[in-house]
Amino acid sequence: MAIFKKRKFEKIEVNTPQKLGLAIALFGGVLMGLTTAPVNAWVLAWFALVPLWVLVVDYQQPKPEVNQPKFLFIPSDFFLLPLLWGIGYHGLALSWIMGIHPMTWLGVPWWPSLAIALFCWAFITLWGAALVAVWAWLFVTFNSLSVPGKISILNSPPLQGGAGGGYSKLSALIRVLIGTALWCALESFWSQGSLWWTSLSYTQSPHNLAILHLGQLSGQTAVTAAIVAVNGLIAEAWMEGRRKKEEGRGKNWIPYILPVTLCVILHIVGWSLYNSPLIQEPGMALKIGIIQGNIPNEIKFDSKGWRRALEGYTAGYKQLADRGVDVVLTPETALPFFWTNEYQRSTLSFYQAILDRGVLALVGGFGQEGDGMTNSLLAIDKTGEILSRYDKTKLVPLGEYIPFYEILGGIINRLSPLDAHLIPGNYQQVFDTPFGRAIVGICYDSAFAEIFRYQAAKGGEFILTASNNAHYKPPMLAQHHALDVMRAIETDRWAAIATNTGYSAFVNPHGETVWMSAINTYEVQDATIYRQQTQTLYVRWGDWLMRVLLVLAGLARFVIRIK
Repeated sequence: MAIFKKRKFEKIEVNTPQKLGLAIALFGGVLMGLTTAPVNAWVLAWFALVPLWVLVVDYQQPKPEVNQPKFLFIPSDFFLLPLLWGIGYHGLALSWIMGIHPMTWLGVPWWPSLAIALFCWAFITLWGAALVAVWAWLFVTFNSLSVPGKISILNSPPLQGGAGGGYSKLSALIRVLIGTALWCALESFWSQGSLWWTSLSYTQSPHNLAILHLGQLSGQTAVTAAIVAVNGLIAEAWMEGRRKKEEGRGKNWIPYILPVTLCVILHIVGWSLYNSPLIQEPGMALKIGIIQGNIPNEIKFDSKGWRRALEGYTAGYKQLADRGVDVVLTPETALPFFWTNEYQRSTLSFYQAILDRGVLALVGGFGQEGDGMTNSLLAIDKTGEILSRYDKTKLVPLGEYIPFYEILGGIINRLSPLDAHLIPGNYQQVFDTPFGRAIVGICYDSAFAEIFRYQAAKGGEFILTASNNAHYKPPMLAQHHALDVMRAIETDRWAAIATNTGYSAFVNPHGETVWMSAINTYEVQDATIYRQQTQTLYVRWGDWLMRVLLVLAGLARFVIRIK
């Protein structure tokens, strides 16, 4: 018997060995991590949360003594359960971050480079695990406001109180509602910060296109809610079956009808959206060319890389212009200089090619903003002038800016290949071209759905993303593509995706990848996409589902308290 202790609170009994509970939690997180690239076992997401759900629901709050605070106390040992699940999921899914090592090309020695990479991996993993820990704490808190009790991990269900206040069908459904609402709210909150990537919703991309179409209703929250709700119902069914088995009555498979039915219904709804016909009006056609320069980061900022980039992008631009494309799209920082420097640009073969061919060029480069600079995508017209500019909104911590620079700047300043700190763009940007307004994202922006939703609501007719993922391993490239697929589905837009070393692609509004490049190859490709002016429910109303779930959960909890 394992014992949790806390001063001024009674002992808390755990009838299942503590180590087994921790191992089960970690195992569930690892299962969820396997849903992402490179394994892509997306089916696991529909039950990988079940072990943690059971552990949390079986938990009962300790009873405070007289004159003790009335807020819920949870022993620190309890938090190991959600933390281990979160470490298993986020740690495995984000293991590609180790691809930044070695950073010798930035002048960082091998061993310090390894230490920095390990620190980054550990930090972002724990940041993601913190979301799971907060969810577990809030879940237990909201479900334990009425009757205090003891902890019972994977033990026979309590008769009253506990995380669910009993095991009636009604309380089980309310638990699922509360757990789903809290998880969606926390994902929404976490996505407002600078570190965001591993929403549960992206575990289904790009393979389960039917369920991803729920994103047209309320963005990634709709997909996350579907996954959490089904997991919760499976967990509740398992606990109901356990109770019936102990009482020696009933059939254990009957409780599973509800989660299976919900999962099927959700997929049918998504499938119906997926099978809606694509809008391909001839007058809205736009032929876009993509150049994947394949310039390794090791040489990107020296003279060798500059010459290779200039030659490759100039040749690719001419080739695409001769094919009759309307627009040529290049990756993030394809030509890393200030286009506003008239003398510098006038000497470039790429600039001369634009003047000669006259095809609109969307160039990844740097913009000037006061004393700083921006990571920008520039629309260059046939006269060589800038028509529109989009500045990257979400900068990569350490790589493009240094958090708490006054404290950490002297230690890790060498991580950045730039001579100045980048300035982020604002959310209220629009990007106009001669062919209509575009929705633009640069690299890390792809993880933040609201950036794309805002531009779609402001009249964006097609998506352009430019990225440079050259310093990461293939799983990251695949996960990045998965995020771009989600953004195309949510906004119901065609997407042209240009990357430095892969995966460049064209994606239609149903999330189907029309063409995808290979990795670490020079590519020149064109395709016809179609501008669209439709607005999905998500584009019009934003993340309304999360707010509705929170209201319903609050009302349900209030009704239970009244009773």
